[in-house]
Amino acid sequence: MNILTLVAPERLSPGDVSAASDALRGIDAQLGMTGWIDRDKACDVQFRGAEVAAARAAVDALGLPIDIFVQPRATREKQMIIADMDSTMITVECIDELADYAGIKPQIAAVTEAAMRGELDFAEALDARVALLKGLAATAIDRCHEERVRLMPGARTLVQTMRARGSHSVLVSGGFTAFADRVGAAIGFAKVIANELLIDGEALAGTVAKPIVDSDTKLKTLRAEASVHGIPIDATLAVGDGANDIPMIEAAGLGVAYHAKPKTEAAAAAAVRQGDLTALLYAQGIPRREWVAD
Repeated sequence: MNILTLVAPERLSPGDVSAASDALRGIDAQLGMTGWIDRDKACDVQFRGAEVAAARAAVDALGLPIDIFVQPRATREKQMIIADMDSTMITVECIDELADYAGIKPQIAAVTEAAMRGELDFAEALDARVALLKGLAATAIDRCHEERVRLMPGARTLVQTMRARGSHSVLVSGGFTAFADRVGAAIGFAKVIANELLIDGEALAGTVAKPIVDSDTKLKTLRAEASVHGIPIDATLAVGDGANDIPMIEAAGLGVAYHAKPKTEAAAAAAVRQGDLTALLYAQGIPRREWVAD
Protein backbone atom coordinates (compact mmCIF):
# COMPACT_ATOMS: atom_id res chain seq x y z
CA MET A 1 0.00 0.00 0.00
CA ASN A 2 1.21 3.51 -0.89
CA ILE A 3 0.21 6.86 0.55
CA LEU A 4 -0.38 10.16 -1.20
CA THR A 5 -0.05 13.05 1.25
CA LEU A 6 -1.41 16.48 0.33
CA VAL A 7 -0.15 19.48 2.32
CA ALA A 8 -1.37 23.06 1.96
CA PRO A 9 0.43 26.15 3.29
CA GLU A 10 -2.93 27.87 3.69
CA ARG A 11 -6.06 25.71 3.26
CA LEU A 12 -6.49 22.23 1.80
CA SER A 13 -10.06 21.86 0.58
CA PRO A 14 -12.15 18.71 0.15
CA GLY A 15 -12.19 19.62 -3.54
CA ASP A 16 -8.38 19.38 -3.67
CA VAL A 17 -8.53 15.92 -2.07
CA SER A 18 -11.25 14.84 -4.50
CA ALA A 19 -9.29 16.09 -7.53
CA ALA A 20 -6.17 14.24 -6.38
CA SER A 21 -8.18 11.07 -5.80
CA ASP A 22 -9.65 11.33 -9.30
CA ALA A 23 -6.13 11.75 -10.71
CA LEU A 24 -5.13 8.48 -9.04
CA ARG A 25 -8.17 6.71 -10.43
CA GLY A 26 -7.16 8.04 -13.84
CA ILE A 27 -4.00 5.93 -13.73
CA ASP A 28 -5.97 2.88 -12.53
CA ALA A 29 -4.94 3.14 -8.89
CA GLN A 30 -7.16 1.32 -6.41
CA LEU A 31 -7.99 3.74 -3.61
CA GLY A 32 -8.07 2.77 0.03
CA MET A 33 -8.78 4.92 3.07
CA THR A 34 -8.67 8.73 2.99
CA GLY A 35 -8.00 10.53 6.25
CA TRP A 36 -7.09 13.99 7.50
CA ILE A 37 -3.81 14.39 9.37
CA ASP A 38 -4.87 17.93 10.28
CA ARG A 39 -8.21 19.25 9.01
CA ASP A 40 -7.81 21.79 6.17
CA LYS A 41 -3.99 21.40 6.24
CA ALA A 42 -2.90 17.85 5.38
CA CYS A 43 -4.61 14.69 4.18
CA ASP A 44 -3.62 11.11 3.28
CA VAL A 45 -5.03 9.05 0.42
CA GLN A 46 -4.02 5.39 0.46
CA PHE A 47 -3.81 3.47 -2.79
CA ARG A 48 -2.34 0.45 -4.56
CA GLY A 49 -2.02 -0.71 -8.14
CA ALA A 50 -0.02 2.30 -9.40
CA GLU A 51 3.68 3.15 -9.23
CA VAL A 52 4.78 5.87 -6.83
CA ALA A 53 6.37 7.99 -9.58
CA ALA A 54 3.30 7.73 -11.81
CA ALA A 55 1.00 8.71 -8.96
CA ARG A 56 3.12 11.71 -8.09
CA ALA A 57 3.19 12.85 -11.73
CA ALA A 58 -0.56 12.48 -12.09
CA VAL A 59 -1.36 14.57 -9.04
CA ASP A 60 1.39 17.09 -9.75
CA ALA A 61 -0.08 17.67 -13.21
CA LEU A 62 -3.20 19.14 -11.58
CA GLY A 63 -1.19 22.23 -10.71
CA LEU A 64 -2.75 22.61 -7.27
CA PRO A 65 -1.09 25.13 -4.89
CA ILE A 66 -0.12 22.35 -2.49
CA ASP A 67 2.86 20.13 -1.73
CA ILE A 68 2.52 16.42 -2.47
CA PHE A 69 4.35 13.35 -1.24
CA VAL A 70 3.91 9.82 -2.55
CA GLN A 71 5.66 6.96 -0.79
CA PRO A 72 5.22 3.43 0.56
CA ARG A 73 3.07 3.40 3.71
CA ALA A 74 5.37 0.99 5.56
CA THR A 75 8.38 3.33 5.68
CA ARG A 76 6.83 6.79 5.75
CA GLU A 77 8.04 7.77 9.23
CA LYS A 78 11.79 8.20 9.09
CA GLN A 79 14.49 7.34 11.61
CA MET A 80 17.06 9.82 10.31
CA ILE A 81 17.15 13.26 8.72
CA ILE A 82 20.16 14.59 6.83
CA ALA A 83 19.92 18.18 5.66
CA ASP A 84 21.72 20.88 3.76
CA MET A 85 22.13 24.24 5.52
CA ASP A 86 22.24 27.27 3.21
CA SER A 87 18.83 28.06 1.67
CA THR A 88 17.44 24.90 3.30
CA MET A 89 17.80 25.11 7.08
CA ILE A 90 18.58 28.84 6.95
CA THR A 91 17.20 31.49 4.64
CA VAL A 92 20.48 32.74 3.16
CA GLU A 93 23.69 31.61 1.45
CA CYS A 94 26.33 32.51 4.03
CA ILE A 95 29.16 33.00 1.54
CA ASP A 96 27.06 35.53 -0.39
CA GLU A 97 26.29 37.45 2.80
CA LEU A 98 29.97 37.45 3.82
CA ALA A 99 30.78 38.80 0.38
CA ASP A 100 28.44 41.71 1.03
CA TYR A 101 30.72 42.84 3.86
CA ALA A 102 33.57 42.81 1.35
CA GLY A 103 31.52 44.77 -1.18
CA ILE A 104 31.46 41.96 -3.76
CA LYS A 105 28.15 40.20 -3.15
CA PRO A 106 26.83 40.36 -6.76
CA GLN A 107 30.06 38.85 -8.10
CA ILE A 108 30.07 35.96 -5.64
CA ALA A 109 26.30 35.41 -5.63
CA ALA A 110 26.33 34.84 -9.38
CA VAL A 111 28.88 32.05 -8.97
CA THR A 112 26.93 30.57 -6.05
CA GLU A 113 23.76 30.46 -8.13
CA ALA A 114 25.55 28.76 -11.04
CA ALA A 115 27.14 26.20 -8.71
CA MET A 116 23.82 25.42 -7.01
CA ARG A 117 22.20 24.96 -10.42
CA GLY A 118 24.88 22.39 -11.26
CA GLU A 119 26.55 24.49 -13.93
CA LEU A 120 29.96 24.63 -12.21
CA ASP A 121 32.14 22.17 -10.31
CA PHE A 122 31.26 22.77 -6.66
CA ALA A 123 34.76 22.49 -5.18
CA GLU A 124 36.35 24.70 -7.84
CA ALA A 125 33.60 27.28 -7.47
CA LEU A 126 33.98 27.30 -3.68
CA ASP A 127 37.74 27.78 -3.87
CA ALA A 128 37.31 30.63 -6.36
CA ARG A 129 34.72 32.43 -4.22
CA VAL A 130 36.63 32.00 -0.96
CA ALA A 131 39.80 33.35 -2.62
CA LEU A 132 37.93 36.59 -3.33
CA LEU A 133 37.26 36.98 0.40
CA LYS A 134 40.95 37.01 1.31
CA GLY A 135 41.73 39.87 3.68
CA LEU A 136 38.18 40.35 4.92
CA ALA A 137 38.24 40.95 8.68
CA ALA A 138 37.46 37.76 10.57
CA THR A 139 35.05 39.75 12.73
CA ALA A 140 32.73 39.81 9.69
CA ILE A 141 31.84 36.17 10.42
CA ASP A 142 30.25 36.95 13.80
CA ARG A 143 28.65 40.08 12.42
CA CYS A 144 27.22 38.16 9.47
CA HIS A 145 25.84 35.45 11.71
CA GLU A 146 24.18 37.98 14.00
CA GLU A 147 22.79 40.24 11.28
CA ARG A 148 21.99 37.91 8.39
CA VAL A 149 21.55 34.27 9.42
CA ARG A 150 17.94 33.32 10.13
CA LEU A 151 16.49 29.84 10.57
CA MET A 152 14.16 28.64 7.85
CA PRO A 153 10.53 28.52 9.03
CA GLY A 154 9.80 25.09 10.45
CA ALA A 155 13.45 24.02 10.70
CA ARG A 156 13.61 23.68 14.48
CA THR A 157 10.13 22.13 14.71
CA LEU A 158 11.03 19.54 12.07
CA VAL A 159 14.31 18.43 13.64
CA GLN A 160 13.20 18.65 17.27
CA THR A 161 10.03 16.67 16.56
CA MET A 162 11.93 13.94 14.74
CA ARG A 163 14.54 13.75 17.49
CA ALA A 164 11.82 13.52 20.13
CA ARG A 165 10.50 10.48 18.27
CA GLY A 166 13.94 8.84 18.26
CA SER A 167 15.38 9.96 14.92
CA HIS A 168 19.04 10.71 14.30
CA SER A 169 19.83 14.10 12.71
CA VAL A 170 22.77 15.35 10.64
CA LEU A 171 23.46 18.78 9.18
CA VAL A 172 25.94 18.45 6.30
CA SER A 173 26.89 21.65 4.52
CA GLY A 174 29.14 22.85 1.74
CA GLY A 175 29.20 26.06 3.74
CA PHE A 176 31.34 26.87 6.75
CA THR A 177 31.67 25.47 10.27
CA ALA A 178 31.74 29.05 11.61
CA PHE A 179 28.05 29.20 10.74
CA ALA A 180 27.02 25.54 10.63
CA ASP A 181 28.10 24.74 14.20
CA ARG A 182 25.89 27.52 15.56
CA VAL A 183 23.00 26.77 13.22
CA GLY A 184 23.17 23.08 14.07
CA ALA A 185 23.08 23.82 17.80
CA ALA A 186 20.19 26.29 17.42
CA ILE A 187 18.07 23.81 15.47
CA GLY A 188 19.07 20.75 17.47
CA PHE A 189 21.06 18.59 15.05
CA ALA A 190 22.98 15.74 16.68
CA LYS A 191 25.90 16.05 14.23
CA VAL A 192 27.27 18.84 12.03
CA ILE A 193 29.68 18.54 9.09
CA ALA A 194 30.88 21.55 7.07
CA ASN A 195 33.93 23.22 5.56
CA GLU A 196 36.47 25.07 7.69
CA LEU A 197 37.07 28.64 6.56
CA LEU A 198 40.72 29.36 7.32
CA ILE A 199 41.85 32.48 9.19
CA ASP A 200 45.23 34.22 8.88
CA GLY A 201 45.74 36.42 11.90
CA GLU A 202 42.70 38.66 12.05
CA ALA A 203 41.54 38.19 8.46
CA LEU A 204 40.24 35.49 6.17
CA ALA A 205 43.07 33.60 4.49
CA GLY A 206 41.14 33.10 1.27
CA THR A 207 41.18 29.31 1.57
CA VAL A 208 39.23 26.44 3.09
CA ALA A 209 40.60 23.31 4.70
CA LYS A 210 40.80 20.24 2.49
CA PRO A 211 39.15 17.94 1.65
CA ILE A 212 36.13 20.04 0.77
CA VAL A 213 32.68 18.93 1.89
CA ASP A 214 30.95 18.34 -1.44
CA SER A 215 28.20 16.20 -2.96
CA ASP A 216 30.23 13.01 -2.49
CA THR A 217 30.77 13.87 1.18
CA LYS A 218 27.03 14.32 1.65
CA LEU A 219 26.28 10.95 0.06
CA LYS A 220 28.96 9.17 2.09
CA THR A 221 27.71 10.83 5.27
CA LEU A 222 24.16 9.61 4.62
CA ARG A 223 25.33 6.04 4.16
CA ALA A 224 27.84 6.08 7.02
CA GLU A 225 25.51 7.63 9.59
CA ALA A 226 22.70 5.25 8.66
CA SER A 227 25.05 2.30 8.97
CA VAL A 228 26.52 3.39 12.32
CA HIS A 229 23.07 3.89 13.82
CA GLY A 230 21.59 0.74 12.29
CA ILE A 231 19.07 2.68 10.22
CA PRO A 232 17.84 1.21 6.92
CA ILE A 233 18.31 3.57 3.98
CA ASP A 234 14.56 3.36 3.34
CA ALA A 235 14.09 4.99 6.75
CA THR A 236 16.18 8.08 5.92
CA LEU A 237 15.05 11.55 4.85
CA ALA A 238 17.34 13.91 2.93
CA VAL A 239 16.49 17.52 2.13
CA GLY A 240 18.34 20.20 0.19
CA ASP A 241 18.06 22.80 -2.55
CA GLY A 242 21.21 22.68 -4.66
CA ALA A 243 22.89 20.43 -7.19
CA ASN A 244 25.45 19.30 -4.61
CA ASP A 245 22.55 17.78 -2.64
CA ILE A 246 21.41 15.54 -5.49
CA PRO A 247 23.38 12.36 -4.64
CA MET A 248 22.12 12.22 -1.05
CA ILE A 249 18.59 13.13 -2.16
CA GLU A 250 18.59 10.33 -4.73
CA ALA A 251 19.96 7.79 -2.24
CA ALA A 252 17.68 8.54 0.72
CA GLY A 253 14.46 6.72 1.50
CA LEU A 254 12.68 10.03 0.85
CA GLY A 255 14.69 12.68 -0.97
CA VAL A 256 13.13 16.13 -0.87
CA ALA A 257 13.96 19.21 -2.93
CA TYR A 258 13.17 22.26 -0.81
CA HIS A 259 12.31 25.40 -2.84
CA ALA A 260 15.06 24.03 -5.00
CA LYS A 261 16.91 24.59 -8.22
CA PRO A 262 15.33 22.83 -11.24
CA LYS A 263 18.02 20.16 -11.56
CA THR A 264 17.65 19.26 -7.89
CA GLU A 265 13.87 19.12 -8.06
CA ALA A 266 14.03 16.86 -11.10
CA ALA A 267 16.20 14.39 -9.17
CA ALA A 268 14.06 14.33 -6.02
CA ALA A 269 11.23 11.98 -5.09
CA ALA A 270 9.35 14.92 -3.55
CA ALA A 271 9.45 18.69 -3.67
CA VAL A 272 8.33 21.38 -1.24
CA ARG A 273 7.41 24.35 -3.41
CA GLN A 274 4.64 25.96 -1.39
CA GLY A 275 5.07 25.49 2.35
CA ASP A 276 7.80 25.42 4.95
CA LEU A 277 9.81 22.59 6.47
CA THR A 278 6.94 21.36 8.64
CA ALA A 279 5.53 19.85 5.44
CA LEU A 280 8.07 17.09 6.04
CA LEU A 281 6.34 16.22 9.29
CA TYR A 282 3.03 15.88 7.51
CA ALA A 283 4.78 13.72 4.91
CA GLN A 284 5.56 11.34 7.78
CA GLY A 285 1.97 11.39 9.02
CA ILE A 286 2.73 13.42 12.16
CA PRO A 287 -0.12 15.78 13.16
CA ARG A 288 0.49 19.25 14.58
CA ARG A 289 -0.55 18.21 18.10
CA GLU A 290 2.53 15.94 18.22
CA TRP A 291 5.02 18.56 17.00
CA VAL A 292 7.70 19.94 19.28
CA ALA A 293 7.04 23.67 19.04
CA ASP A 294 9.71 26.33 18.52
